[in-house]
Amino acid sequence: MIALVQRVAQAHVEIAGTTVGAIGTGLLVLVCAEPADDDATADKLVAKLLKLRIFGDAAGKMNLSLVDVGGGLLVVSQFTLAADVSGGNRPSFTGAAPPELGRRLYERVVSSARAQHAPVACGEFGASMQVHLVNDGPVTIPIAIRN
Repeated sequence: MIALVQRVAQAHVEIAGTTVGAIGTGLLVLVCAEPADDDATADKLVAKLLKLRIFGDAAGKMNLSLVDVGGGLLVVSQFTLAADVSGGNRPSFTGAAPPELGRRLYERVVSSARAQHAPVACGEFGASMQVHLVNDGPVTIPIAIRN
């Protein structure tokens, strides 16, 4: 799985002008499943997200996790993270999982995160969404989890 993690002061996602998910301080995570991914891959991603130490401690050093700070997690599906532009200027998305697998693994990430942490908000798989965020730092980290 591919994820783009952004530490945020706040974030929300809208569909057709309606907010469907929102958090305050926490992580906005854009998630893309790849064809070889499975439930174990999704679970590894969630474990990494919850333990990733990118929040400042009392000394300002990135030393605290999402769990440590009690922050929110906003998970948004984004198949375009698998874009390949090596063959020209129009991206190819053949590296993304087929929609059925992508949806199932996205839902696995959300349900696994909710079982281990609160609050967890999300977008809607396959929907046209507008994502609003205030990146804190800014801190943006790409993550790739492979089997």
